[in-house]
Amino acid sequence: MLIQLSKGQLEITYLATLETLNNTENQEDQEVKNGLTKCPKTLPSKYFYDARGSELFEQICELPEYYPTRTEAWILQEYAKEIAQITGACELVELGSGSSTKTRLLLDAYQTQEELCKYVPIDVSESILKDSAIQLQKDYPSLQIQGLVGTYNQALTQLKATSLPGRMIFFLGSSIGNFSPSDCNHFLNKITEVLEIGDYFLLGIDLQKPQSILEDAYNDSQGVTAAFNLNMLSHLNQKYQGDFDLNLFAHQAIYNTEENQIEMYLISQQIQVVNLKNLDLTVKLEKNEMILTEISRKFNLNQVKKQLETKGLKTIKIFTDPQNWFGLILCQVIK
Repeated sequence: MLIQLSKGQLEITYLATLETLNNTENQEDQEVKNGLTKCPKTLPSKYFYDARGSELFEQICELPEYYPTRTEAWILQEYAKEIAQITGACELVELGSGSSTKTRLLLDAYQTQEELCKYVPIDVSESILKDSAIQLQKDYPSLQIQGLVGTYNQALTQLKATSLPGRMIFFLGSSIGNFSPSDCNHFLNKITEVLEIGDYFLLGIDLQKPQSILEDAYNDSQGVTAAFNLNMLSHLNQKYQGDFDLNLFAHQAIYNTEENQIEMYLISQQIQVVNLKNLDLTVKLEKNEMILTEISRKFNLNQVKKQLETKGLKTIKIFTDPQNWFGLILCQVIK
């Protein structure tokens, strides 16, 4: 069942049915159980993003140590017009749109060049997507916005044919770095299934750099990232009637130089037992035992370019900052 909310040029579609919601809920419950009963322990990073977690992440993006957001924004500020020139009129489909802040740089570029475009933001958070879409509709009254509330897979599977000459799917923030290599491969396969020949894919990736810069970005001096990480336990407490004591855990992010990835952990400060009543789950943690909550892979541009080419995505142009800390890869489907 699709529920639609329309206002002028704005339409929001809820993709999940009651059946898919129940299936997703059961799957998420099992992921938490599996993660907390294996060794080493893990938790799905999706649990960062309750209302408080989303607020904290917005604060993280403003931190002096956290370079990815401002660096990618600089690249878009410099090259959005060129991207719009290359693609021409098209439907802009954003995966994980969030507050759509950086997206405005693209929308401004298309409007400046009088190129027709339609914006399709996709996010699992109904509140964030709805609020940002309504604000965008006020700020860009002539822009057609079709918001999709759901997962990437749900949205990509249900994308309708566009009436514009082409389509560009874009995935910013190096969010692809949170995928394992196998999940990344599956994701790129899905992208190429959806796009037609001649369509575009714009991918933001965080590049490999000195370990000290990377670790500082995820262990900020103000402790905002630590609060963000610990908030996951609050989210789990609320969802599953848990009794995680946040004072008994510490945050730490380390750079795994062999895997080229940041690994974010919650570390138990003592031997303790945690109960999650709604899951009928009891978890024992040893002192200094670590729970992995997120990976953030850092990439080599040439390696990513080659991987994209194996999927039929030809690199049209690569955009970077002067320090080569971050990259935007614009690809076109040639299959």
